[in-house]
Amino acid sequence: MKAAPIVPSSPHVMNTYGRLPIALTHGKGCRVWDVNGKEYLDALAGIAVNTLGHGHPKLVKALQQQVADMIHCCNYYHVPGQEELAKLLVERSGLTNAFFCSTGLEANEAALKLARKFGHDKGIEKPQIVVYEKAFHGRSIATLSATGNPKVQAGFGPLVEGFIRVPANDLEALKKATQGNPNVVAVFFETIQGEGGINPMRAEYLQGVRALCDANDWLMMIDEVQCGMGRTGKWFAHQWAGIKPDVMPLAKGLGSGVPIGAVVAGPKAANIFGPGNHGTTFGGNPLSMRAGIETIRIMEEDGLLQNAARMGTLIQTKLVTALMGKKGVKEVRGQGLMIGIELEQPCGVITQRAADAGLLLSVTADNVIRLVPPLIISGAEADEIVARLLPIIETFLKEQG
Repeated sequence: MKAAPIVPSSPHVMNTYGRLPIALTHGKGCRVWDVNGKEYLDALAGIAVNTLGHGHPKLVKALQQQVADMIHCCNYYHVPGQEELAKLLVERSGLTNAFFCSTGLEANEAALKLARKFGHDKGIEKPQIVVYEKAFHGRSIATLSATGNPKVQAGFGPLVEGFIRVPANDLEALKKATQGNPNVVAVFFETIQGEGGINPMRAEYLQGVRALCDANDWLMMIDEVQCGMGRTGKWFAHQWAGIKPDVMPLAKGLGSGVPIGAVVAGPKAANIFGPGNHGTTFGGNPLSMRAGIETIRIMEEDGLLQNAARMGTLIQTKLVTALMGKKGVKEVRGQGLMIGIELEQPCGVITQRAADAGLLLSVTADNVIRLVPPLIISGAEADEIVARLLPIIETFLKEQG
């Protein structure tokens, strides 16, 4: 007699997530398995975290060695891996130095502190930072205040003051919102909004913001937490526009699953912080540094930036061909392996339906199907994502009439 399937539950865990009834136990490459032995093709990668997929042999070997050598030491001492990883990030970004933490939220919080101290150092008593509609920067009180989603802000007021909110890709709106305001110190945004619905900033807009920041002595702070680390086919998504930020928070894919965050700073921001201005207990620990170093090394050895560009084009082309022009489909957009399919109606049910079909993905901003698979994905797996997803979307569209 076949055993009854296990239905996962977590009665002693605080109820902060709307979880699917799935518990994953292990993975290999772009595939994962649950407690019942069901296999899934992973097109979510832990929300753009598992850069190298699951169980990558080179990463596993390196981390096993590092765990045996040293997992953690505090920042009272030099950590050699910090300098090694910082050098790798500086070389690939063209910036100056880096601060390490453990999450994207912490990296964004550090960026906001940098901007405020930048203003105070110039004699500005109440610095203001430009942020964007539909942005998402985290769930601490400060990053929540910078976020442009009233739903996630509800119930946590009063929010932190000092933010000016503008729409994306509208340079005139940015100029109008800041005109004559001597308290503005920074502009803070995602190159491609992730939680906000895979909304890219146009290259000409990024170039215009860079020029405006230069003209007004503002910091240009680009949140590359989700869209950075090769996901779009370049190390950082803003590089497609040929610009450099002054401050760049990173996390997610930097450690291929090991918690790590970073703030990479250019010359204007590199020396704002001094001893005692900012810090962290876990940030920059030897294990997370090794994960970041090995992730970058393996990405280059295996040509994963180029693979992200090729596979992203393959998936997006197939989706556009199959879906555009259909009633109920608004747009297929994104870059590299960061793809959004916007439908006209809320489509949260697709997350569970896709899982039933053996495909892991998410729905963000209520009506945008998000695909952010590991950068190691093959052409056959890219085709499989499309083949599994299209019937689910088509069924959903028929149900909407």
